[in-house]
Amino acid sequence: MKKITVKIDGMMCGMCEAHICDTIRRTFPDAKKVSSSRKNGEATFLSDDEIDEETLKKAISDTGYTFVFVSSEEYRKHGLFGR
Repeated sequence: MKKITVKIDGMMCGMCEAHICDTIRRTFPDAKKVSSSRKNGEATFLSDDEIDEETLKKAISDTGYTFVFVSSEEYRKHGLFGR
């Protein structure tokens, strides 16, 4: 499983965060734990499959926000106490 982090410019409020989350869920139906933060200027989600960066970039740009970059890293599920 991969943790995808997307840097985004232009989010100003809670509704902006919701629009980004909805866009990611609509574009990648298998996305899990989708969240976004206007404060950090990023969105994160988990995916079992590799994502197409161009598809993500187009989806974010089509909503009116500025796609900056995307990064991914292996995600390892932690146990109940973080071990």
